[in-house]
Amino acid sequence: MAVRFLLVSLLGLVLGVVPAGAQIRPELSSARRATTLDALAAFPGFYHLQAVRVRARLVTDQVGTALLSGQTRVLTVGDAAVAQMEGDVEVTGTFIDIGRLTQDDQRVATYGLVALTQKVLQRDWPSQGELPILVVSEVNVAEPLTAPSVRALALDPARYDGQTVTVSGRFRGRNLFGDQPAAPARSKFDFVIQLADSSVWVVGRRPRGPNLDLNVEARVDTGRWLEVQGDVRTSKGLVWIEATAITATKPVTDTAPTETVTEAVAAAPPPQVIFSTPTAGEVDVAQDARIRLQFSRDMTAESFKGNVTVAYDTAETAERGVPPVATPPFVASYDQGRRTLELKFSGPFDRFRTVIVRLTPGITAFDAQPLVPFELRFTVGG
Repeated sequence: MAVRFLLVSLLGLVLGVVPAGAQIRPELSSARRATTLDALAAFPGFYHLQAVRVRARLVTDQVGTALLSGQTRVLTVGDAAVAQMEGDVEVTGTFIDIGRLTQDDQRVATYGLVALTQKVLQRDWPSQGELPILVVSEVNVAEPLTAPSVRALALDPARYDGQTVTVSGRFRGRNLFGDQPAAPARSKFDFVIQLADSSVWVVGRRPRGPNLDLNVEARVDTGRWLEVQGDVRTSKGLVWIEATAITATKPVTDTAPTETVTEAVAAAPPPQVIFSTPTAGEVDVAQDARIRLQFSRDMTAESFKGNVTVAYDTAETAERGVPPVATPPFVASYDQGRRTLELKFSGPFDRFRTVIVRLTPGITAFDAQPLVPFELRFTVGG
């Protein structure tokens, strides 16, 4: 099978030039994630603008300096990415899916992304997922992984695929902290364990045992240390352990490798709502209308939970002298591909009422940038 490309480029080698006065610098993030090239390829929206750590083979060819792992190849951006060594390396940097940036973003000029797109795709701008880049901050020789651990499984799952391992990590519930981009969906009791900058899924058993009974949906249960024994499996960028035994254990060493800290370019602009239906101030809205909000950037789906409110205008209710009443209950669902939040209600709105939708603090983009405050008002028709 032909080697699959994440179309990423070392600007100096592919384009032959670097924008005048532009110094290529890595992006920084408050939390780095240990992952794989396959995961970056499978979930570009999740990793967009995130600081990552990956292991792969470093090679140089006529296109540029690249990271190679199995059938996935990633070309790199940044002075640190220039191949000064060959072989297995551990790389830190920031993953960017160019199609998810706006063309006025500072990074577009800094990294010459329009020229890069024209060079690789023969047009001015890529679609989402079509042209990611990895801005590299540091390259080191990959030291041998001496024993299975959550970090080892996250960084090099192919080495352990099919093997029986015993590892320890913090219980993180059913991905309650957004450690993983997706779930293997084996059962409603699947959960995540985390160590330092790494995490993996655990499937096959409920987190129960002697002196242990944890709820995968309860944050209050997270933070407990577990020892998990089972077989390692990988598929489509996800890594999990099919558990045969789960027990409580004492905390283990929880330190990610140190790394060089480099000045970052300006952060991306905060996310905001760029379109809604109904629109702001709209009247004669259908009683059975659904509400859709589209965002300027990729959002963290979990952050909407508990931070979306819908209510009738209380001042209007008092003015009319009618009893206060709640809006119908709703279910909120976020479409990552369209960057759209949809609210579907269990029943119709009351006639001639003004509805107020608020997105409260706590909603964030993938890089933890908080959403610009938002309120939508519209009036229901008869």
